[in-house]
Amino acid sequence: MQLNHYLFLDGRCEEAFARYQQVLGGTLLAMIRHTGTPAEEHVPPEWRDKIMHACLETNGQRLMGSDTPPGRGSPLGGFSIQIAAGSVEEAERVFAALGQGGTIAMPIGQTFWAERFGMLTDAFGVPWMIIFEGAVKFEHGGAE
Repeated sequence: MQLNHYLFLDGRCEEAFARYQQVLGGTLLAMIRHTGTPAEEHVPPEWRDKIMHACLETNGQRLMGSDTPPGRGSPLGGFSIQIAAGSVEEAERVFAALGQGGTIAMPIGQTFWAERFGMLTDAFGVPWMIIFEGAVKFEHGGAE
């Protein structure tokens, strides 16, 4: 079983996934428009060039999404996508890149649970948490 994140974006899916690929690397496995599919008839004509399904794979993980036609979606919220970086430098780079044009909720810095941790909402309205635990190992507790 694999858990994937699926984002419903408000008309900027193609732009968002191009940015995510630039920042996170990986391969765009899909960027399917409504045009030419059976879904074409179920969206307004001005929405047919929008993205019906996108998929970015990086390090065996998939981030997926689509454009949600007006009146069919809801604002993003109640979650964050966490990126576990491999170094302090990578955490700071990803945080800075995703934060461009977005809103910083918690600047990236050292905490008692990680060498680097920060929270932001990017320019597309997607909330992110960036972490590099490093030598700081917070005991999560809970189930074994």
